[in-house]
Amino acid sequence: MGFPKGFYWGGATAANQYEGAWNVDGKGDSLPDHMRGGSFETPRQIDATLDAGALYPSHEATDFYHHYEEDIALFAEMGWNIFRMSINWTRIFPTGEETEPNEEGLAFYERVFDCCLAHGITPLVTISHYELPYHLVEKYNGWASSELIDLYFRYGKSLLDRFSGKVKHWLTFNEINVAGAPFGAALSLGTVQGYTGTMADLPNDINLRMNALHNQLVASAKLVKYAHEAHPGTMMGNMDCFILSYPETCDPADQWANLEGMRYFNWYSSDVQARGAYPSWARRMWAERGIEIEMQPGDEELLREGTIDFYTLSYYMSNVVGTHGTLEESAGNMTQGGKNPYLESSEWGWQIDPTGLRIALNEIWDRYQLPIMVVENGFGAKDEVEADGSIHDDYRISYLRKHVAAMREAVDDGVGLIGYTWWGPIDVVSAGTGEMRKRYGFIYVDKHDDGTGTLARSRKDSFFYYQKVIASNGEDLD
Repeated sequence: MGFPKGFYWGGATAANQYEGAWNVDGKGDSLPDHMRGGSFETPRQIDATLDAGALYPSHEATDFYHHYEEDIALFAEMGWNIFRMSINWTRIFPTGEETEPNEEGLAFYERVFDCCLAHGITPLVTISHYELPYHLVEKYNGWASSELIDLYFRYGKSLLDRFSGKVKHWLTFNEINVAGAPFGAALSLGTVQGYTGTMADLPNDINLRMNALHNQLVASAKLVKYAHEAHPGTMMGNMDCFILSYPETCDPADQWANLEGMRYFNWYSSDVQARGAYPSWARRMWAERGIEIEMQPGDEELLREGTIDFYTLSYYMSNVVGTHGTLEESAGNMTQGGKNPYLESSEWGWQIDPTGLRIALNEIWDRYQLPIMVVENGFGAKDEVEADGSIHDDYRISYLRKHVAAMREAVDDGVGLIGYTWWGPIDVVSAGTGEMRKRYGFIYVDKHDDGTGTLARSRKDSFFYYQKVIASNGEDLD
């Protein structure tokens, strides 16, 4: 059987990790613009007042703002027919409280969309991807305040009204479920993302986080409802960080702990966005954890009326859950869990589990019966540039091959998978560490941890491998 005709192949980026030009053409400062560089060993710091002598990786990132035509041409050369990208909120509303959008910001994204369409590439646009106007963090404590619902709606509406003729696929929030994670998993970064929009040094208060998540879910539903009414044919999606987990043993206590963890992390938010209501077990979970959701009049109606058209996810790894205190801890994307002895790990400790992707896709499809896209999947590694400029990244090719094969199996299982966008197809700044040495791209960018580099682009071996995979619609994986 294999992948259906018209399957979407491409890559995914985030503005705050890729775009640069942080204070150009009227853009305001977002929370990531206040985040210094860090490392796997040293957490990133956030400065209220920017230090002229410090390194802030998002300020230049890998400078898509000035290289978009070159980059999109390279994407087209690989054969892409979709590009997942995000909008920088502060490029449109510099503080988040303006009543009219910044025309220069809108014009930039219009040029980007026109360039994509000229190359036969469909834009898939994330409206909020771990960036938030810094002003809204200072004034409102971000999403902890329901004031942000209407501010986000104004921002999202401006995008839909301006670009609905050119962009048909939108995601309201990136990895919205990470704000919740109330089940005891330690978030390796962003424990308070839900009310700051990205990593911030604020108290990890479960009640604040869950109310911030509620505000985001309401904001998402409100915008989805508007899109369906004002712009028929627009496809609105969610985006969840999906962390598949396995019970450590057949002990019923481990089985229950795993089921509970999967519910709270993977299904809580998407049940709301796909089904239009909180799951039946949510109220017991709130009560047991002392969570009081500040439900406003009309919230539940909005959630019912603003359900998504398609489901998207990030998938990088899986975890193990146990209750016996015997698990070795494993690092990972947003969560830390138990190490699986049957899996290999990346240099950053992320467990490589392509079969887990097949399992995840089957579970999502069985639960929602909505079209699915895998919009983040990738492998971070240190790349070595040879004397002749070549980069032999067989490790990345191996990861890609195994995960595409797993997706093909899921399609043959009957899963309605419609697209795949590799995370960081061109080197971008790591969100978690602020590093450049942790690279995901098929395209190398000459940029380094200390901020130096020419920003020159070059093709890695994986560039040509992905090109072959796309040309064969996922059939040729040798």
